Amino acid sequence: MAVIALQNFWHKLRHWEYWPWYIVYLPIFAYWLWCGLKARALFYMSAANPGFAYGGILGASKKAILDKLPAELVPATVLLSPPHALQPAMQAMQAAGLHFPVIAKPDVGERGFRVALLYNNTDLEHYLQQTTDAIILQEYIDLPMEVGVFYSRLPGDDMGKVTSVVVKGLLKVTGDGRHTIAQLMLSNPRARLQLRRLQKDNDQRLATVPQPGEEVLLEPIGNHVRGTTFLDGSHLINEQLHRTFDRLARQIDGFYYGRFDLRCANHQALYKGNFKILELNGAASEPAHIYAPGYPLLRAYGVLFRHWRTLYLISRV
Repeated sequence: MAVIALQNFWHKLRHWEYWPWYIVYLPIFAYWLWCGLKARALFYMSAANPGFAYGGILGASKKAILDKLPAELVPATVLLSPPHALQPAMQAMQAAGLHFPVIAKPDVGERGFRVALLYNNTDLEHYLQQTTDAIILQEYIDLPMEVGVFYSRLPGDDMGKVTSVVVKGLLKVTGDGRHTIAQLMLSNPRARLQLRRLQKDNDQRLATVPQPGEEVLLEPIGNHVRGTTFLDGSHLINEQLHRTFDRLARQIDGFYYGRFDLRCANHQALYKGNFKILELNGAASEPAHIYAPGYPLLRAYGVLFRHWRTLYLISRV
């Protein structure tokens, strides 16, 4: 285990996408302070999305934001307030037309914290026992393409634009007919980083040997901290995508800046607006395509500074 820990440490050190966010954001913090001085308000960005609590910079309710979206684009979702118990939760699911599996996550939170896929009552009861915060249960959307689309528009502009697209590659291994899933994970640095977590979760699949060419999905939740590969989807940005998301964003009261996290069938469905929105993040959003493997750090800073400048301009209008 010491060897694996050392390998993981070295891999994360050499690839900045794994660095702690507060380290990566040190130059951004300086720019934030400079903008705060100019605006004479440290949290000037809370004005970027007047329809969201604090602009979506902190403490925003996921459910409250989802309720602002066109209902046909949102998975069935129910909010559960503490104290939690299994029977009321099941009744709320039934009333909302929810069936297992469902996604559970805190109503307020980010970066994949405590997001879980629940398959049955036992999973739900265990999850409820582990939290004292408000949570949401959401229909699991089993579509093959998971995407984050960043949109911004200056108030008064005729049209907004998509400034970032990240395509999420869920964590998988491919069998060779000889090695167990755990052994296959050891040969894949990204998967190896998740091995200890899956062992702790007592994932019984780790000792099985998949057939040659068989793909095994290790993590169904598209978060970077859970092994998802973030891929640069900038090539997907075109006029049709701009128009699709501008039309959508204008239906959301008080929204000008943020990222839609969604699932769809394919690229054409994305362009046509045939998707389900899992979350809409406000002023705290990141252009997540910068976390693609091999994306140059200096180039990433250029992207971040441009987005933070846009955030400042929107907030000051």
